[in-house]
Amino acid sequence: MSDSAHSNDDQQDPPFEVQFAQRVYRLPPYMFGRINALLYEKRVAGNDVIDMGMGNPSDPPADYVMEKMCEAVKDVRNHGYSKSNGIRNLRREVSAKYLKKYGVRLDPESEVMVCLGSKEGFSHMCLAMMGPGDTAIVPAPYFPVHTYAVALASGNVISLDVADSEKFLSNIAYTCEHLYPKPKLLIICYPHNPSTVTVEPEFFVDVVKIAKKYGLMVISDFAYADVAFDGYKPPSFLSAPGASDVGVEFTTMSKGYNMAGWRVGYCAGNKEMIRGLGTIKGYYDYGMFQAIQIASIIALREGDAAVEAQSQIYQSRRDALVDGLVRLGWDVTPPRAGMFVWAKIPDQWQKRMSTMDFAMMLLEKGDVAVSPGSGFGPSGEGYLRLSLVENENRLRQAVRQIKGCLKEAESVTA
Repeated sequence: MSDSAHSNDDQQDPPFEVQFAQRVYRLPPYMFGRINALLYEKRVAGNDVIDMGMGNPSDPPADYVMEKMCEAVKDVRNHGYSKSNGIRNLRREVSAKYLKKYGVRLDPESEVMVCLGSKEGFSHMCLAMMGPGDTAIVPAPYFPVHTYAVALASGNVISLDVADSEKFLSNIAYTCEHLYPKPKLLIICYPHNPSTVTVEPEFFVDVVKIAKKYGLMVISDFAYADVAFDGYKPPSFLSAPGASDVGVEFTTMSKGYNMAGWRVGYCAGNKEMIRGLGTIKGYYDYGMFQAIQIASIIALREGDAAVEAQSQIYQSRRDALVDGLVRLGWDVTPPRAGMFVWAKIPDQWQKRMSTMDFAMMLLEKGDVAVSPGSGFGPSGEGYLRLSLVENENRLRQAVRQIKGCLKEAESVTA
């Protein structure tokens, strides 16, 4: 064999390179990676970590919902492909809920669509509505999918502070006046995740006016519609006059109905936007398992009392956690709705470390997992989001462990 043949055999092929689409490179770094990695390590090691990080409901659905699910699973007719937009009776039940609870009339054929959870529906709606060069306005601090879904659709994001509702509205109008091309989409989320800000019905009247003036499409993320406290009733965006002319609303059965893993959400409102969502979904999925849809009908039809009882459970947990943190000297405003407490980190700790490092310290030294506010954008720096998925005794224990962790850290510093 010739020397040249030997030299060719000895040459190494260059390493194969996987190149992602540009939309993937545009995604911001995942802020909760460090927290989740340490949480996993601790649990593998046998540590009893009190997890207030993710809003993952720990309570089960109502018995009659699970019984209906079991019954529907045994029906062989429910195991084929389903309709991508949801079975008609489920869409009718969603329409009935909107009429009963919010006084909103919806056509179940053209103004309601079932989604594989509201997160999937929201992301696919962004794919249908956004493209390169398009801009969306999102609330800040932001729930990650509100920005990631826009980025994955190749759109741009402008985030506006949501703490003061009147200022938020005026900033939307100012942005539309001065940005060219004008923003195409406005994303709103009330009760707000993570900051727990709430609004009254008049707010949405102003949103509709702004949307019509500037040609903005609106997506309302109404994920916490069914979890509210102290008599507060979260209003629906669609209840504002003319709302269906400019936008849609996503709701979910994950929270009030404790059906997070079932992945049942729905979109309601503007016919054309829903038609666009249906076009995208038609290429991506064959619809939700029909047995889940049938059980969801029963949940919507018979679940008012169970949803109210679940809100009372969350309210008791909220009170236990807020009271404990206030006794520690923290600045905490009790939320009127949602599954979270948005707590300001004490000033003496903000001066010493970042919010991420503070959250890591609570997990590493105190066995308490929380979400650092910086994971929801720069305006979340200085805050923690604490979920109410643990029971009251566990939440009180979490406060004691936070207190002990900070006391130990103080002594080490001293």
